[in-house]
Amino acid sequence: MAETKHWYLICYDIRDPKRWRKAFKLLKGYGESVQLSIFRCHLSERLREKLRWELEQILETEDRLLLVGLCGRCADRITAYNREETWKELPGFQIF
Repeated sequence: MAETKHWYLICYDIRDPKRWRKAFKLLKGYGESVQLSIFRCHLSERLREKLRWELEQILETEDRLLLVGLCGRCADRITAYNREETWKELPGFQIF
């Protein structure tokens, strides 16, 4: 049985450009960039924790990381006014 996935907004403020690039490249493997330091990711709980652990290996204490979990209803109400495709619907199930 497949793990349940939820939407997350991941926002970060990283002071060092080298660490910022590492975090950006890492996050591109998990989701899509909404803005330079904001990603949206559709993750299971296991993948979320894996990603959080990987980001903690990159970040320093001066950096900030915010993972915002979105319920399905909240994700449906988000509108990106300049790009229609930003929050497109995903199919109800996926076969791998």
